Amino acid sequence: MKPIVLGLSIAVLLAACATTTSPTGRTQRVGGVSQAQLDQLGMQAFAEAKAKTPQSRDSRQVAYVRCVVGAITRELPASQQTGWETALFVDKSPNAFALPGGKVGIHTGIFTVARSQDQLAAVVAHEIGHVISRHHDERVTKQLGTQTGLGILGALVGSVYGEGAAQATTQIGGVAAQGLILLPNNRQQESEADVVGQQLMAKAGFDPGQAVDLWQHMIEVGSSQAPQWMSTHPNPQTRIQELRSRAGGLQPVYQQARASGRRPNCG
Repeated sequence: MKPIVLGLSIAVLLAACATTTSPTGRTQRVGGVSQAQLDQLGMQAFAEAKAKTPQSRDSRQVAYVRCVVGAITRELPASQQTGWETALFVDKSPNAFALPGGKVGIHTGIFTVARSQDQLAAVVAHEIGHVISRHHDERVTKQLGTQTGLGILGALVGSVYGEGAAQATTQIGGVAAQGLILLPNNRQQESEADVVGQQLMAKAGFDPGQAVDLWQHMIEVGSSQAPQWMSTHPNPQTRIQELRSRAGGLQPVYQQARASGRRPNCG
């Protein structure tokens, strides 16, 4: 009876899911959990991050990252603009993340590669791009449809701490499942977040060309210091070429934003 019940449970779950279109026109399967549940899971994962990692007491740096995050989130649809919380974690790894429920985490190590407000904006906009593109929803839905025994929270914890923490949280085996689902994001989602993020930063008045410089700095720091999420990103040189190509087309958007008074001065 158990296989039958399990099969029916999966069928009910998949029937409840929906097919939608991502910001770049890609077909997505979402709806494994409600948005309210997803937001709650994001907030829970963020609370765990704050409990495990010390936060910076450098008021200047904290104000700096909040300024950049605020400039980016003001360009979101009105329903998504408020309620964002930012934490600056004392961690040498050049990393950042954003979660459903309006949570953004920045590691102090990001300043080694994001050396200007525009480059930090490229990081922040990319991570927020994952949220507004419903990548967490997509990943959790796929996870639930693949193996009902997986813990939903593991997918979100993996966004913050990487594959190892996700594996520990969900306590499952299977290299294939971990590689396909529990890694923070897949290459397709990363490429999409690049597109969405670069558009978002340009609308906020940050130079989209600085995304190219950011990734050049990422390469300079070397693979030994590269963040966990780089393992699932597109080839760095290919990514730089694509970012550079899009930057040219986004210059009118950037210039219009500046002409309209969106001139972030975060420091």
